[in-house]
Amino acid sequence: MERIFNFNAGPATMPLVVLEEAQSELLNFKGTGMSVMENSHRTKEYEAINSEAEALVKELLGVPENYRVLFLQGGASTQFAAVPMNLVSADSHADYILTGAWAEKAQKEASKFIKTNIAASTKEENYTRIPRTDEIKVSKGPAYVHLCSNNTIFGTQWQSFPDLGDVSLVGDMSSDIMSRRFDVSKFGLIYAGAQKNLGPAGVTVVIIRKDLLEGIPSSIPSMLRYDIHAKNDSLYNTPPSFSVYMVNLVLRWLKNNGGLVAAEKRNAEKAALIYNTIDNSQGYYRGHALKDSRSLMNITFRLPSEDLEKKFAVEATQQGMIGLKGHRSVGGLRASIYNAMSLEGALALVDFMKVFQSKNG
Repeated sequence: MERIFNFNAGPATMPLVVLEEAQSELLNFKGTGMSVMENSHRTKEYEAINSEAEALVKELLGVPENYRVLFLQGGASTQFAAVPMNLVSADSHADYILTGAWAEKAQKEASKFIKTNIAASTKEENYTRIPRTDEIKVSKGPAYVHLCSNNTIFGTQWQSFPDLGDVSLVGDMSSDIMSRRFDVSKFGLIYAGAQKNLGPAGVTVVIIRKDLLEGIPSSIPSMLRYDIHAKNDSLYNTPPSFSVYMVNLVLRWLKNNGGLVAAEKRNAEKAALIYNTIDNSQGYYRGHALKDSRSLMNITFRLPSEDLEKKFAVEATQQGMIGLKGHRSVGGLRASIYNAMSLEGALALVDFMKVFQSKNG
């Protein structure tokens, strides 16, 4: 079967070579006579996968020595609750920067457990941009300031992260982790669901500074406690072993293809092709995000009418390009071009956009 170009926001496309490698050892992993999915997480074979995946995350992102990498379950949405429960004491609070639906959900969930403050928001502008640094009003003594690095629904992305002095940043990087370089030391904690840029659904990566593992309340359920997972090297209970295995293969693929320097270059090239097509369409295609906030991962745009948008999505699917319909809360169209989306896929979309405009303009 011929593979299609998958522009879905997540679960998203994965590198073909990674899928082929997993396929080749699906029935017999490393001579064990069984699949990774059948292998005990207490064996040396699985522990090697777990250790290598943690090491590769650290290597590729340049994670400082005073951090741990954890592989947890429950998706990034579980971290909306786990973060405040672990990091905020009863007499403290946290600040949230609202740049889209997922940042909103994180703040709303945290508000069930702690006091939260909105440090900045662009909601009144329909989240067309990222707040400027001078718009961020940090409250007095927050435990952390939370932000979402890339907003899949609205197609905006932090171009650089704010320097807030001694205040720790907490980042939801589910949709752009491993897509570019950044300074991990600005963050006390980073979390990311794997199903967009790292692998299949089922595992969430958490990168946490070691001092934040101290003093976590014992009243928190064990499965939500970062210190317990760190002490047990992410093996406190049966992990999502096959998902971690796939993440490890994706991390190897990234390393073998030039690391984040090369990934960032490829992602910028793909995005430029599509954004240039939008900008040169004489207004036929209209980007949602302002130019200085545009995402390299999720490109959101509108056409002159909803009927044309529906026709675009249908005809694109017929041409072997799926997942281009925008999120139901925003409408329009969205092209998700994560690390594993090839340049050929971006070029195919650009060609289709030009032909569609010529026929329907």
